[in-house]
Amino acid sequence: MNNFLLYKVKHMKLIFNFFLVIVFSLIIINKASAMSNTKEQLVIELKDGNVVIDLREDLAPKHVERIKKLTNEGFYDNIIFHRVIDGFMAQTGDPTGTGMGGSDYPDLPAEFTPEPFERGAIGMARSQSPNSANSQFFICFKAARFLDNQYTVWGNVVEGMEYVDNIEQGEPPEYPDKIIKMSIISSDD
Repeated sequence: MNNFLLYKVKHMKLIFNFFLVIVFSLIIINKASAMSNTKEQLVIELKDGNVVIDLREDLAPKHVERIKKLTNEGFYDNIIFHRVIDGFMAQTGDPTGTGMGGSDYPDLPAEFTPEPFERGAIGMARSQSPNSANSQFFICFKAARFLDNQYTVWGNVVEGMEYVDNIEQGEPPEYPDKIIKMSIISSDD
């Protein structure tokens, strides 16, 4: 009888350990699933409020990587909107404020896609060369479909477009608005 009881106890321990492995595996799978639903967004703090942008790594992984890198370095903080055209777009990202500057990193190769330039689309500014994007970008006030397949779309405004609409206009504006702070946040889908 003693051997039978000993056998039962060992058997119960095995079942209990198996149960623990299953429970912990399910917890790990659940956490991994929750993490995959987390995405990064960009927040641009303007004088009137925050603009939240979905980053489109699926469209432009190299451009999104550059924007994130420069944002994390504080590159965009206090940079002005140097070119703001009514009914078209607001452009920023030039540390000189002239439209001729950029970061110290090499220019990026184009990542053109059929993604349309609609209201709130974020595109990378460039010179005549398709592979000259660096740090400057623009936010469309309304659809600008003539830019499709010619400029890289790397994001879309999902909150705060009304604050973008309030950016001082001009080429350059007499009293230009600026990015107070730009940061990366995590968000659940």
